[in-house]
Amino acid sequence: MERQSYASLKFDWVIILLFLVIVGFGWLNILSASLSGELINYFDMNTPYGKQLVFILFSLVLILIVLSLEVKFYERFASIIYLLSLVSLLGLFVFGKNVNGATSWYAIGGLTIQPSEFAKFATALAIAKYISDIQTNISSFKDQLKAITIIAIPALLIILQNDAGSTLVYAAFFFVLFREGISYRYLYLILGAIVVAIGTLKLGVLPTLIGISIPLVLYHFLSKKKKKSILYPIAIIASCLVFAFSVQFFYGSVLKPHQKDRINLWMRLEKDPKKLEQMKKTFAYNLRESEKAISSGGFLGKGFLKGTRTTGKFVPQQHTDYIFSTVGEEWGFLGSVFVVVAFVLLIIRILYLAELQKSQFSRIYGYGLGAILFFHFVINIGMVMGLIPTVGIPLPFFSYGGSGLWSFTLLLFIFVKLDSNRVNEW
Repeated sequence: MERQSYASLKFDWVIILLFLVIVGFGWLNILSASLSGELINYFDMNTPYGKQLVFILFSLVLILIVLSLEVKFYERFASIIYLLSLVSLLGLFVFGKNVNGATSWYAIGGLTIQPSEFAKFATALAIAKYISDIQTNISSFKDQLKAITIIAIPALLIILQNDAGSTLVYAAFFFVLFREGISYRYLYLILGAIVVAIGTLKLGVLPTLIGISIPLVLYHFLSKKKKKSILYPIAIIASCLVFAFSVQFFYGSVLKPHQKDRINLWMRLEKDPKKLEQMKKTFAYNLRESEKAISSGGFLGKGFLKGTRTTGKFVPQQHTDYIFSTVGEEWGFLGSVFVVVAFVLLIIRILYLAELQKSQFSRIYGYGLGAILFFHFVINIGMVMGLIPTVGIPLPFFSYGGSGLWSFTLLLFIFVKLDSNRVNEW
């Protein structure tokens, strides 16, 4: 059939509406976190809220561009977009600007661009392209290795720039791989590695190894299932031993002092009371003030622009990673629930539509989008509430920042465009 006109195309307005609500509410909270009693000048580029408003307007331009391109463009040029993102990450080692110890930005006049943000949608496209090209699930080890390599290359380049928070986001792509047929043994492997790492840091190598060895050996001899060779549990124990020593080496010789201090604080590894108190003052200040701001809001909140801890600037850089504390103080429990529900509905809607896709490429990309948003959402909210250590991950569409807003907008509306191919006849 003939291609329909642009004006007659149908897009998923549930996603679009949720996007507008989250972005709009986010800007209101950035405005509140930026003010300290002065008059509002909406387009004042010297203020975070003024810059963010311009970023939002430009994101609307990006949406029009994304929706105007052919659906096949994203699949056809996925590999090229991915390679360009790798080049932009490599360029940081020569032309990058160092901000807070991380060389993750290009400075262009008064604007800074963070390529790691845009690498997320490029990697989502690349993974979708690779798996859809092989036209089957990724059950073979060769296919799995290639898929993991696509994810690992940008993650490695980003960690070398000392940006641990952005690197962690790439773990979200494993949700995509599980959906597309990768063995759940990898999940057990990841969970096991986490247990060994935490146990090694908390208890030491020997107690951790004993704690793992006893249940493994007991299961081997007491299980009624057909037993594998005794070498099987021995190999697992040996692998755990090597990994435990690797964790010790990485923690002791690779991590920087401030990174170790954050881990020590979160896991309560520090035994010296004086040093522990100093660490709390240095690294837990943001968290402590964030928790105070959230708890002071009560059920209904203090009201828009009436948060005393927000206007008093008690939480440093509150308009960025800790923007949710503004919601808690000024909009209270109800406002916080509203934000959480909006994000949950958005993620559920994306995953629901991903399952309806006729194209494998579109489905995989949809799962990549949903996984990234879920990861950012859970980590950021957990960080602000003190459930996980501070890692510097923004709240999508909500936190201040042009690179973050534009990259998430591209991520989301590429899927909106791909989904339109399902509901529109061409």
